[in-house]
Amino acid sequence: MAAARALFTSVVGQVSSSCKVLKQVCCNNLWRSSTAVQSAVTTTVPSRTYYADWRMLRDVKRRRIVKQYAAQRLRMNSLRKNDILPKELQEFADRDIHALPRDSSTVRLRGRCAITSRPRGVVHKWRLSRIQFRLLADANLLSGVTRAMW
Repeated sequence: MAAARALFTSVVGQVSSSCKVLKQVCCNNLWRSSTAVQSAVTTTVPSRTYYADWRMLRDVKRRRIVKQYAAQRLRMNSLRKNDILPKELQEFADRDIHALPRDSSTVRLRGRCAITSRPRGVVHKWRLSRIQFRLLADANLLSGVTRAMW
């Protein structure tokens, strides 16, 4: 908060020194409006620096492994499914792909809510469960989303 106040003071510092009253009024108004916005955002938007539960942590690890092995898996699958290549080469690619970690397959990924880690009813575009999506849409915190009214 002190850093924000110093920032506003430096912004308002552009005002000439003869207008000290105007300078103080501007600084106080900017400070009040910023704290009101900060309090509104922090009370309605869940903000955290940890994973909701162990399932979300497991999903994050899987996504990291999928990304790490994606190019290798794509090459192996293209060799494995190519009918023009000799059978020995296809079998070799098949053995290699089975040697990769199981979590490197995209099939093992599950779409989860980024806030609650709920696995079902996830709106894919925002990675939010239907419950969180509705709460944030009602609070007008999702860009491009408006409630239907008739």
